[in-house]
Amino acid sequence: MVEARDAIYLDYAATTPVESEIVNSMREFMGHEAKFGNPASRSHNFGQTAREWVEQAREGVSKLINAEPYQIVWTSGATESINLAIKGAVRKSEGRHIVTSVLEHHAVLDTCAWLESEGYELAYVEPNAEGLTTANRIRSALRPDTALVSVMHVNNEVGTITDVGAIGEVIAHHGAVLHVDAAQSAARLPIDVRAFGVDLLSLSGHKMYGPKGVGALYVRDSELLEPQMHGGDQEFGLRSGTLPTHQVVGMGLAAQMITASPQKAAAVAALDCRLVERLTEIPGTSINGNPDQRAPGIVNVSFEDVASEALMMVLRDTVAISSGSACTSDRIEPSHVLKGLAVDDEVAECSVRFSLGRLTTTDEVDLAAARVAEAVESLRILKGA
Repeated sequence: MVEARDAIYLDYAATTPVESEIVNSMREFMGHEAKFGNPASRSHNFGQTAREWVEQAREGVSKLINAEPYQIVWTSGATESINLAIKGAVRKSEGRHIVTSVLEHHAVLDTCAWLESEGYELAYVEPNAEGLTTANRIRSALRPDTALVSVMHVNNEVGTITDVGAIGEVIAHHGAVLHVDAAQSAARLPIDVRAFGVDLLSLSGHKMYGPKGVGALYVRDSELLEPQMHGGDQEFGLRSGTLPTHQVVGMGLAAQMITASPQKAAAVAALDCRLVERLTEIPGTSINGNPDQRAPGIVNVSFEDVASEALMMVLRDTVAISSGSACTSDRIEPSHVLKGLAVDDEVAECSVRFSLGRLTTTDEVDLAAARVAEAVESLRILKGA
């Protein structure tokens, strides 16, 4: 038996812990100190001080993705960023056609479905035989009236990487607006919005070791968007509402830490290889998605004859994993991503996601793999497999 101890957290794709130094910095913007002011209040030092820190945070996020500070718009999270990007862009365009892929996060798919109910036409691109959304497939879906293309950089369930740079070249020749969901890639891969040819790019604070409740949208040119919230002139007129200074500062500091420590992403990649090696030693194990085009730290695994719900139930007190996106964990249905990859339903029902992060250790990877192996064996015995 594996000796019990505190649970090992391997669900970084769902959310990441906030570094203690970031938490300490955020506290300074909530108490009765000179930093608690409204950053939109310019008539006194309280507001001006808060504003200075907001702008420092904006610069931190802009450097992470090779943008200019004025191109960063603060939001409440990636979902709001995605809604502003997609709805704002199509409302500004005369085109009535939108292209996305069947592998997108529900924040994109549900927004597109709502626009479809409003009379817009949607094209849902299927992945190629290697499980990837390619530039050629996007090109084939374009029409003269295509207003927007929305694709994710790193898939949140299987970790596959989309070549957004190649798609950007296709879009540049067409003239549509390109939006990229980079929530899962910001802490894992280099992002260069200029090299990618991206017009809009959404980020989430809590996916990159910042706080929950804050996100950002890169906007190449403010003329690309029609605001979706009204009530003030904040954020260059694109997003009304008083900014949560402490959360904004937290996300900015998180971005700075990622920029300053690229070696940590390399360490996660090494642990990812170790985890895959350990898991594939378990008989009847298969990796879902493209193993050669996958971001380090997200791996989707199927264990033959072991239902994912049963496995997670056995491991819930010892290893924290998931069966896919946390946003859809209450939906009792096969993963739309695995269905989009043409994974057999029986295999999909036996699939779980492991996601590693900057705080994961070698010992945790080894112990987690041992606990999974034991759980898989015990469940197969119970099933008589």
